[in-house]
Order: sequence, then C-alpha cells, then structure tokens
Amino acid sequence: MLVWEEDLKPAEKAPANVANPAPSPAANAGPTATVFPSSIGTGNAAATAAASLTPNAPAFGPAATPAAPARRVNAADKRIINGQTDVNQLVPFKYKWAWEKYLATCANHWMPQEVNMSRDIALWKDPNGLSEDERRIIKRNLGFFVTADSLAANNIVLGTYRHITAPECRQFLLRQAFEEAIHTHAYQYIVESLGLDESEIFNAYNEVKSIRDKDEFLIPFIGAIMDPHFNTGTPENDQTLLKSLIVFACLMEGLFFYVGFTQILAMGRQNKMTGAAEQYQYILRDESMHCNFGIDLINQLKLENPHLWTPEFKAEIKALFLKAVDLEYAYAEDTMPRGVLGMNASMFKGYLRYIANRRATQIGLEELFPGEENPFPWMSEMIDLKKERNFFETRVIEYQSGGALSWD
Repeated sequence: MLVWEEDLKPAEKAPANVANPAPSPAANAGPTATVFPSSIGTGNAAATAAASLTPNAPAFGPAATPAAPARRVNAADKRIINGQTDVNQLVPFKYKWAWEKYLATCANHWMPQEVNMSRDIALWKDPNGLSEDERRIIKRNLGFFVTADSLAANNIVLGTYRHITAPECRQFLLRQAFEEAIHTHAYQYIVESLGLDESEIFNAYNEVKSIRDKDEFLIPFIGAIMDPHFNTGTPENDQTLLKSLIVFACLMEGLFFYVGFTQILAMGRQNKMTGAAEQYQYILRDESMHCNFGIDLINQLKLENPHLWTPEFKAEIKALFLKAVDLEYAYAEDTMPRGVLGMNASMFKGYLRYIANRRATQIGLEELFPGEENPFPWMSEMIDLKKERNFFETRVIEYQSGGALSWD
C-alpha cells in the first residue's frame, strides 16, 4: 500500500468540557514581503532567534515566571496552538500519535555516507553510460532538491516550531528538521560524488524557471510565519499558520517532491544511478512520514479550532492545490521534454492529480480530480521496504548503537 493511501491515525479529540484558552494578543502583522531568495534566513537575526525560542502565548507557563506558583500540567489542557501549558514539559502525553511518529522516524535513521556511490560515478563518467535526457533529469532533480530541503528546514526551525504549543509535536518537528539536514547532505553528497558543477546545481533555483516558480510559490508561506512579529491568537493569523502547514505538508512534501522521486527511482529500477536511487528511496520514506505527521497536525488543529475551516478558507486551499499541480507538471515537462525511462511528462499529469486527490481528502476536502488513478503503482515498493535491506542489493546497511560506538 502506498504511504499516501494509508488511513491516517485519527487525532485525539480534546475533551468537550475543556474550553479553549484565551488567545494571546497577536501582532497586527500579515505575510511579510519577500525578496526571492536572499530574504530567507536574513534580516534581524537577533529578533528572529529570540522569537524562535519563545512560542506565542504564555506557552512556557510557570517556567517563564519563576515567581509564579508552580502548577502541574494537565494533558487535557494542551493545545496544538495558543496553548497555556508549559511547552518544556513533554509528559503527560495528550498527542500520543505525535510521539509514536517521532519514535518511528528515529527508527529509520540513516546517513548519506553509508551508500556506495562507486557505480554511479563510473556510469556518470562513461560518455555512453547515460543519455542526455537522463543527465538532464539528474541535474534538474538535484537543482531543485539541494535547496528545497533547506527551505523546509527554515520553515520548521524559524517558523512552525515556535507557533506550535504541543511539546509532543515540537519533539517530532525537531527530528524532522534534523532529517531535512540529512537530505540536504545527501544531495550535496551526490553532487560531490559525481563531480558536478556545484555553482550550476546550487543556483538552479535562481536560474531554472520551473524550479524557481515552485520555490517562489513556497516563499510567501515561509515568510509569513517566520516574521518575528507574527503571532497566532486571532482567527486571521491562525488561518495563516494553518495555510502554511497545509502548503508544506500537502503540497511541498506531499506533492512537489514526487516527480523527482519517481524519476530517480525509475532509474534505479533500470539498474542506473543505484546509489542515488537508494538515497532517494530513504528520503522518500522520510518525507512520507513528514507528510503524514503534518496531516495529523492539520486535522488536530482543525478539530480544536473548527471556526478556522470556513468555506472561504477551503476555497483558497483548493486554489493552492490546483496551482501546485500546475507548477509540478510544468517541472515534469521541463525535466522530461521527451519520453525516457518508460515514462513521459503526460503520465505525470494523472499521477499528480491522483496524489492531489489523496492529499485533499486526507485534510477533509473533496477530490479535486475525480477518477484519477496511479500510473506508477511500483512506487509503493520504494516506501515499503525495510531500511536494513538495500533494495538495489549493493550491501546491507548496519547501524551502531550507542553502546557499540568507539569514543577513542
């Protein structure tokens, strides 16, 4: 079964007798104007750092004011956003699904250097090893991904994390940010191994239109919640955060990555670029976990704040879904102008619509493209296999436990 097809764990409902806490005063701030791409990670660093450490509302509770009388956390009082409980206090758990997903991601740990790239290097250096269309796919893929996971990490660390007041969910976000770093490392490792022009690959998001268009679509949703003056606590700002969560879980990690994943994994199925394909397989598995966690987070936030899910808001989200499908299809056409690997760009139109339907229904929207089917059912193999077994049979991956490590 494909990961995006599995039924998500229902988020735990807040007890009906627990009233939502009073929201914190919100700054009168909307999305910030963004200058692509240099605005990400720049600006008032001190203000951004301070804001990243402090969630909105008095979320640190008694810990923030030593003079206040100590009060133990009641799990029922926890909230995804605008919570009043101490975010430093992980237990008692309320959102056990978040903790279980955190443990599952830890069990999937891997590092790029574990993957042998020698066959990829030999194939890339062989003038007859790959066609020009196949080389274009690899360069375009790396050109998008080398910066995409950095954008995702910025969104988590400088935005989402400080607005979420459920410590179980913040724990997962910390692990997710680390995994985004591993993914960026993996793409850099592939670029370095193949001896590609680093300037060309890492600047693709400035210079290649199909990549730039996707990133420019994402940038405003990053900038809105990274603004150090942005706080949740009003319906308008809460919807801004909810929209950002949907864009990143459903559209970035849940849609924008899938053309690239499918292309590289298709190469691996043909015994080409097997080292890169193995790393993409591990990254796909991680991103599927991120997507599923994000969808659970979205649904729990909706459950606790039903007033945010208005007809107008849903119409706006649908429009974003349609735009994202168009952008990813344009990327497919750019990376695959001719048929290759037994695929062509037009096949991705149905594939993207199929995935968009899954993402939409997972957050409570109706299907946007009724009747679409998955033209690449073999993709399920890439997610379902256990990490200990290398799908391309190059070697078995072994991990050291803390007790086995040498500290000399």
